[in-house]
Amino acid sequence: MVLEKDLHDKNDKKEVENGKSDMDNFAELFEQSIQSFKDGEIVDGTIVCIRDRDVLVDIGYKSEGLLYKDEFSEPAKLEVGHKVRVLLESAENDDGMIVISKKKADRMVFWDDIVNNNEEGSLIEGKVFKKVRGGFMVDIGMEAFLPASLVDVRPTRNLDQFIGMVSMFTIVKINQKRKNIVLSRKDYLERELNKNKTKLLSEIKEGSVLKGKVKNITDFGAFIDLGGVDGLLHITDMSWGRVSHPSEVLALGEEVEVVVIAFDEQTKRVSLGLKQKTQNPWEDADMKYPINSKVKGKVVNILPYGAFIELEKGIEGLVHISELSWTKKINHPSEILAIGDMVEAIVLSVDKNSRKIALGIKQTEVNPWLLVEEKYEINSIVEGKVRNITDYGVFVELELGIDGMIHISDISWLKKVNHPSEFFKKGQQVEAKVLSIDQAARKISLGVKQLEDDPWKEMVKKYGPGNIVSGKITKIVNFGLFISLDESI
Repeated sequence: MVLEKDLHDKNDKKEVENGKSDMDNFAELFEQSIQSFKDGEIVDGTIVCIRDRDVLVDIGYKSEGLLYKDEFSEPAKLEVGHKVRVLLESAENDDGMIVISKKKADRMVFWDDIVNNNEEGSLIEGKVFKKVRGGFMVDIGMEAFLPASLVDVRPTRNLDQFIGMVSMFTIVKINQKRKNIVLSRKDYLERELNKNKTKLLSEIKEGSVLKGKVKNITDFGAFIDLGGVDGLLHITDMSWGRVSHPSEVLALGEEVEVVVIAFDEQTKRVSLGLKQKTQNPWEDADMKYPINSKVKGKVVNILPYGAFIELEKGIEGLVHISELSWTKKINHPSEILAIGDMVEAIVLSVDKNSRKIALGIKQTEVNPWLLVEEKYEINSIVEGKVRNITDYGVFVELELGIDGMIHISDISWLKKVNHPSEFFKKGQQVEAKVLSIDQAARKISLGVKQLEDDPWKEMVKKYGPGNIVSGKITKIVNFGLFISLDESI
């Protein structure tokens, strides 16, 4: 019995000793599996769990670390098993977990890379991701500061337009102590503009067709940015036709294709043309618009001396005010024409070298003065309305645009006429005799006294030389007396 009991005690003791040995071995193996880490060290980890807002990362330590998803550029693409580089900020926090950061690890790694491989003045690509006081933050693998004054070559009010923009930047300052970087997009753009300008100036020549953007519009033309070089597009080179203001043809910011018509290598001045891209319509204008041909066009401009008619794009003709009507007295073309009117005209002359076409509208109708001799024979009696009264006579309208004049001397045979208004009123209907017609000068002479026989033929007999007469003194003057022999003499 004693022997059996001793045997059991020995077996129990052996089992306890064996169990303690296994525990010690496991603990030893666990301790050996835990890597040695230091705070501030960058280590590699593996994503072991993905949750709604964060992920758990195993770096081979006794506990996992937690990373929020916003530390990843593309959180939607995360998968268990993905490798990630992190910074170990603390081996254990209050919850017994390690504290890690991917952003800080990226910043440290990229900072070392920038310092080792870049210097102030180097170019680097980045994305503007937010606006801050005084400028923007740019993602270049780490956060860098872009002052608002260095975002563009030209001042701009709308800074929001740069959010999300991907561009190249110039590193203008690297602060080792604070570990921050200041960027400039303006310096990069200016560098590129100068590079393009040098290249463009070396390639520019007369006749080159270039693309550019309208940079500025003035009264005399527009400045075109050709990519670092500005060229002047003068208003006279915008269209073969007439242009009142460059804004009729171009708009700010518009992209245009232009022709180099002159280049001064010394001053670097570039003269551009837009109309030169198309054939000069005036080259065969004399063939397309022969003299005396009838044409149709649109009134595009009205001036005191006439109206411009657009016959086709780039070709306009002038109807002088004197060529508007055969008969009407026109003080301004706007009395009978308006911009936009479609009119017919006759080509009077063509000067393709001076780019001038003279047109006439009145020539589309028969000149009524060519018919006056047929309609108004000499000594025929006509009737008309008094249209105007002057000191020297009366204008009588015989038909629309055709006037005849009764001279003051042709109003009465016997009475002394001081002013025609003593006998006529405006609008009065009168009869008169046609005395003469001057077709070239467009004049018809009329007489009222000629409607009666000349009374002086009888007066000569009645008051012949030597006859004794009696009368009433009507006026005394220095050189004699005026005597009334009857009511008329």
